[in-house]
Amino acid sequence: MSKELLQGREVIIEFHPVGMYVKVSAMDVQSLTEVSIQGAASASESILKRNALKRLEYVLKKKGIVR
Repeated sequence: MSKELLQGREVIIEFHPVGMYVKVSAMDVQSLTEVSIQGAASASESILKRNALKRLEYVLKKKGIVR
């Protein structure tokens, strides 16, 4: 799960509403890796945050930054 993999790492999360959608950006401060996702504005903040963290985890794994 993202919390375990990203535990101890500082992650900045931003929410930007754009019409009927929300753009969620997540950035790992240590590696300066940033990802973004889009979701429905009706989705809960926790679901959008979870999806952004999962994408960040995927990218960090792909780059070999975390295991």
